[in-house]
Amino acid sequence: MDRSEWPPGPWDTETEDKAEFSHGGFPCLLVRGPAGAWCGYVGVPPGHYAHGKGYDDDSLDHVRVHGGLTYSDGCQVGGRICHVPALGEPDDVWWLGFDCNHSGDVSPKDEAYSIKYGWPRRLGTQTGWGGSHEYRTQDYARRQTVALAGQLVSTPLGSESEAARSQAPTDVTPDEET
Repeated sequence: MDRSEWPPGPWDTETEDKAEFSHGGFPCLLVRGPAGAWCGYVGVPPGHYAHGKGYDDDSLDHVRVHGGLTYSDGCQVGGRICHVPALGEPDDVWWLGFDCNHSGDVSPKDEAYSIKYGWPRRLGTQTGWGGSHEYRTQDYARRQTVALAGQLVSTPLGSESEAARSQAPTDVTPDEET
């Protein structure tokens, strides 16, 4: 990712633009989006109730993650939303994800445009609803991704039980870190 036009900011200490890890047996990805904001993804295997479902499917209404689910698709072979499967892990996972580029969030490109066009920088300024404009760090996106994986793990494969849905964390909101 070209960072040459990004102004100095909290993103300077984050040297990676993509990270792979696993949580609860699911592959997870952190990927910077086009504006430099972090996006998080969890891959669910065939047989999981969410495999093949759209991010706006009613069966996923219980999921709580920063800004809500905004992505669902299979691996983009050769693309940014794909992984190298670990030994014994399926390669045809279905990715569910979110992004950290919503109202109240700040991305490196937002700040670059503010400087380029002489607009006030937003980072750290007050929003109209009592919060402040924040850059969501890689660590924040990782915690959100782990929380997403935990919610998807808590629902048994091939099941959409109410009991599992009720175990979803309720403290994962756009305005709070978990």
